[in-house]
Amino acid sequence: MKYERQDQLKLSVFKRLYYNGPLSLAELSTFTNKSVPNITSIINNLVKEGYAVQHGLAPSTGGRRPAKYRLSSKKKQYILAVAMDQFVSRIVAYNLANEIIGSEVSITLPLKDNGAALNQLCQFIRSYIDQTGIKHEHVLGVGIGMPGFIDVEKGLNASFLPTGSKEIGLRDKLTQSLGLPVYIENDSSVIAISELHFGAARGLKDVMVVNMGWGIGLGMIVNGSLFRGHNGYAGEFSHIPLSHTNKLCSCGKRGCLEVDASLLVAVENAKQAMAKGTTSNLQKLFEAKEKAEGDLLIEAAKIGDQLAVESLSDAAFMVGKGIATLIHIMNPERVVLSGRGAAAGKLLLAPVQRAINEFCIPKLAEQTDVAISNLGYQAELLGAASLVIENCELHGN
Repeated sequence: MKYERQDQLKLSVFKRLYYNGPLSLAELSTFTNKSVPNITSIINNLVKEGYAVQHGLAPSTGGRRPAKYRLSSKKKQYILAVAMDQFVSRIVAYNLANEIIGSEVSITLPLKDNGAALNQLCQFIRSYIDQTGIKHEHVLGVGIGMPGFIDVEKGLNASFLPTGSKEIGLRDKLTQSLGLPVYIENDSSVIAISELHFGAARGLKDVMVVNMGWGIGLGMIVNGSLFRGHNGYAGEFSHIPLSHTNKLCSCGKRGCLEVDASLLVAVENAKQAMAKGTTSNLQKLFEAKEKAEGDLLIEAAKIGDQLAVESLSDAAFMVGKGIATLIHIMNPERVVLSGRGAAAGKLLLAPVQRAINEFCIPKLAEQTDVAISNLGYQAELLGAASLVIENCELHGN
């Protein structure tokens, strides 16, 4: 039992160094609520095993300046982070210092009606491992953020990537196929985890993180932790029935927010406007097909293309209307606009804030600020890496 408690404390210190960077023994003692001698023993073990190194000195509070410690970038333990949406999958490897090693790689991997998607994902990950030259024994784990209804406890995705077996779930199938520990989570929840540890939700207790992508997702931070709900399906923000139209949603219902507010809809609205004669730089950009259309729409808006700005603003206003509804329920400190669409930056803030002002009770609205993520499109990758950190086991040399 004693060794079990020490192993738990060791993991706790390990996680704290990963998320916070260099810390002194006293700071680690405060964070973990454990004595300095106990923390000193843990740090000595982590240093001996190569996980941690001394990193400078803390500011003096009188007397000798205490040493700070961080996780080692030279330890041969790496994290594979995979970020998936319905069309594109990306992968990158991090060392323990949260530094990217090698290059980020992406492939087109459609999930809907693609029976080969699971095999394609496995091959994608295997190819990346071969490309980077990382040995299997040096991989701490693979974290994957993906769309769909994810049951984290059972490792199931009820929406995509079927395993073809009732006996084995997606997480276990991936672990079996890759020969590595694999952890999966909903993409919007992964983005919220990232914002909590590294981004605009850091240090806050109650935050709503809106994933603005092909769809509209939501990750909820409640009392400083990710809130998953009873079965892990909390945060289906895009399916709140707030649409002005009677369009059929991908979920099979009508009137969902998603049919008015997603990047896919913004792109489609821009195309319809151009078909009716509206002039826009988007015409040439879409024809060139050099990037995903949603990314092209954002880029055009950022350089002032009027149609692109209007299409994004209309979508953002509807997102703001949905956020106003959620503010009434949750009363958060902050709303963070994150994910792929966050690249539009301040273009999103005005229409979102306008909708909040219009539809939210002022007493509640004035207590919540809206922020654009500074992590942007990298948020899902950082969050996927955090899945590994939260679930991994440490081994000595």
